Amino acid sequence: MSVDPMAYEAQFFGFTPQTCMLRVYIAFQDYLFEMMLVVEGVILKKLDAIPGCQISPSQIRKCTEKFLLFMKDHFDKLFGRMEEVLLQLVLNIPKNVLLPEDRVHEQYPYSKEEFQALQEELQQLQQQCRAEAAAGEALRAELEEQKAVMGELEKILQCFNGLENICREHGTGNFKESFAFLTQNSKKLQDALKEVEEKSKKMEQRDENA
Repeated sequence: MSVDPMAYEAQFFGFTPQTCMLRVYIAFQDYLFEMMLVVEGVILKKLDAIPGCQISPSQIRKCTEKFLLFMKDHFDKLFGRMEEVLLQLVLNIPKNVLLPEDRVHEQYPYSKEEFQALQEELQQLQQQCRAEAAAGEALRAELEEQKAVMGELEKILQCFNGLENICREHGTGNFKESFAFLTQNSKKLQDALKEVEEKSKKMEQRDENA
């Protein structure tokens, strides 16, 4: 069996020529074995028809096996020659023949160094694509956060707008002025509350002393 991988032929045929020859060899060998079994069966029937025959079936089997080895030896020699002819003249693609799918290599030839440079450039581009994809994910996440913040700000603005509308309904035109007025009144109430608490403490102390 040939040791040449014949990869170009495998690309064209869809199988390696050696595999094809091996299957043909196995098919012929199986047919040879079956044929010898048929011959042995015919001989046994012929001998059974001869009265007083002293040849036993085991002797017939030994003779059949010897004849099979003889036939197999000659078959292997003949098949070796046939395989050599088929692999060289039938299942072989000449060196000067280029398959249609490989014509592009003839139009755009590249050396090993150029091919290696292209591979390195491709790897760099892939890394850049991955980096840009990661940056895009980060930007999308930041946009989502900004949308959430904008939503909260819109809620706050709606709240202030609601307060301003309430102030207008109660006769106050400017929300800022109303807010400042509320702040001042709140401070006055806190001062008054503190004064009341101080007076209450003084009155409690007088009652205790009395």
